[in-house]
Amino acid sequence: MRLSGGVLLVVLAMLVPVVVELRTALSWFGVELTILETVALGLAAALAIIGWAVWPQNGDANGGSSRLG
Repeated sequence: MRLSGGVLLVVLAMLVPVVVELRTALSWFGVELTILETVALGLAAALAIIGWAVWPQNGDANGGSSRLG
């Protein structure tokens, strides 16, 4: 796992205000998102972060170091 459980929880918690403020910022440019679209965007971002966090580093399926020695 790339991130500890606590760090992952903090990152996901910080994602909520980022998604809400992104909706506000996009409205300045004439891009209107519904609540459902905002939730879908937030869930997609959360799943991407979780997927990245649990994916093994360097393609090592065992989760260990790929260096020898």
